[in-house]
Amino acid sequence: MKEETVKPAPVALVIDDEPQMRRLLRVTLEANGYRVFDAATGNDGIVQAAQRKPDVVLLDLGLPDLDGVSVLKRLREWSRVPIIILSVRDREDDKVAALDHGADDYVTKPFNSGELLARLRAVLRHAQPQGAEAIFHVGDLELDLAARLVRKRGQEVKLTPTEYSLLRLFVQQAGKVLTHRQILREVWGPASVEQTHYLRVYIAHLREKLETEPSQPRLIVTEPGVGYRLLAET
Repeated sequence: MKEETVKPAPVALVIDDEPQMRRLLRVTLEANGYRVFDAATGNDGIVQAAQRKPDVVLLDLGLPDLDGVSVLKRLREWSRVPIIILSVRDREDDKVAALDHGADDYVTKPFNSGELLARLRAVLRHAQPQGAEAIFHVGDLELDLAARLVRKRGQEVKLTPTEYSLLRLFVQQAGKVLTHRQILREVWGPASVEQTHYLRVYIAHLREKLETEPSQPRLIVTEPGVGYRLLAET
C-alpha cells in the first residue's frame, strides 16, 4: 500500500511590535495550517528569518529599532522569501517604496482575515525556490549575509560599506562573470559606469583583506577585458 505524503505546514514569520497584532496573526494563521514565529523588532526579525527560513514574512513598517523598509532591504540582500507588508500607512508613496524595494504585496491595517489569507496563498503560489543561504562559504572565507559579518579563518574581517557591498554582489553572483559596467552600476550607481578606476582600487582593497596571496588571487579573479568573478569553489 502506497503511503500518502504529508505536505509540511508552511512557516510564517510575523515581524510586528504590537503584541495584540502578533497574537491575532498567530491565531488566524495557525487556524489555517501555518506554523508561526514572531519578532517584535526588525533586528530580531532578520535573525529569525535567517534561522527559521520561513516560507513567507509578514512585516510591519513601524518598528521600534529599524524602519520596515530597512528590514525589507536587509532581507532582500540574501533572501527571496515572499514578504507581505502589513501597515497602517496607506499613502501611495509608502506602498510604492515598499514594492520597489522587494515587497511582494502590501495590505493596509485594519484588514480582513479572509483577504489576508488569500494574499498569502497568492504569494506562496508564485514563490521562487529558496536557493539562497544566509551564510556563504568559499575556501577559508565566510560571509554571513544576515549579520553582515565577514570572517577569514574564523577571524572577523573589517570592511568598509563599499567593500562590503562589492563583496555581497560577488557572493550573490558567485561563479558568474560580472562586467565592469555591471559592478559599477550595482555598487556605485548608473552615473559611475565609466569610472573603472573606482573598481580597480576597491578590488585591490578586497584582495588585500581576503586573499592569502593578493598578488595571486584565488577568490576574486580577473576576467581580462571583461570584469571579475568570485570563484564558487577554491
